Amino acid sequence: MIKADGAWELFEGADSIYVGRGKKTVLFTSDAKTKDEILKVSLGRTGNLRAPTLRVGKRIYVGYNEEMYREIIG
Repeated sequence: MIKADGAWELFEGADSIYVGRGKKTVLFTSDAKTKDEILKVSLGRTGNLRAPTLRVGKRIYVGYNEEMYREIIG
């Protein structure tokens, strides 16, 4: 399980972070990163990083959204 500090360490090297939440996808880019805002949507109720989490190059995908994963796998 990855807590907030570990999650932020993972996010620091990313150009973009996509967080799937139901039918929505929230996108954070490297120029608009705010730690509190990103962690608020990417951590679950237990304080752990939401699953699944996938890193593809400099992009990170957190949580599940069917459309988001269709873009990843084509």
